[in-house]
Amino acid sequence: MKSVLFVCTANMCRSPMAQGLLLAQLGEKREGWRIESAGVAALEGSAASQKTLQILAEHGIDLSFHKARQITQNLVKESALILVMERRHKQMLQAQFPDFAGKIYLLSEMVDEENEIDDPVGGSLEDYRKTAWHIESYLKRGLPRIEQLAQG
Repeated sequence: MKSVLFVCTANMCRSPMAQGLLLAQLGEKREGWRIESAGVAALEGSAASQKTLQILAEHGIDLSFHKARQITQNLVKESALILVMERRHKQMLQAQFPDFAGKIYLLSEMVDEENEIDDPVGGSLEDYRKTAWHIESYLKRGLPRIEQLAQG
């Protein structure tokens, strides 16, 4: 089974967005994949933000079931690939889970870049669209590498 864990700060915007966009991108090929998300400072059980849900709905994705959760050692251990949105997320996770540091990457590293995905919280709907566009672009261009690393 291929497994990817997306991580952002609160698990309410960027990581659920990435989770939904990758599931949509895989389409019928999603069988055999486990795609999850978590946050480094998540309030357990919180829904995805309304603007995140709206942007995903524009892409035909329903993530209304999403409930935020905090990153745990078990999630890290069970995931073959962990994709984070910011350098500080990567640094925090590598420090907290040093045995698993080698499978933690910035999402943009899947296309040999080192760009962060800005947090749209507090921004306009257009800010959320830009965030989704950046995430979707990295996922599309990085899918071959994601598939390779997600095999564990």
